[in-house]
Amino acid sequence: MNITELTDDEILTVAEPLWTELVRASNEGKYGKFIRNFDYSLIQGLNEIEVGKQFAQSELTRSLSEVYDYLGMIRRGLHVTVLYRVRSTKKEGEWLGRLVLGFNDQDEIKIFGASVF
Repeated sequence: MNITELTDDEILTVAEPLWTELVRASNEGKYGKFIRNFDYSLIQGLNEIEVGKQFAQSELTRSLSEVYDYLGMIRRGLHVTVLYRVRSTKKEGEWLGRLVLGFNDQDEIKIFGASVF
């Protein structure tokens, strides 16, 4: 199945709890919890030490607000990118949150990319 065939509401039903879990895990600096819903291909490309450094050194990655605004979706190929306006509990301003979702080989929806910039 291709995730781009799902409706926005169907995708958001899955995306919202995944995003919230990512934010919480990032704030807590819990690598295992952070990558729990990542596709295997994404996990292979991550360096646990570098991600750990980011958790330890980046004030933003440890102070993301769980209050965010859904901005929209971009469908491309086998993936959907869900965009959020993100804020920090410690830093002023707004950031763009990006969550890339798709189906894995077992037809489960997994995270193929995630970032805040």
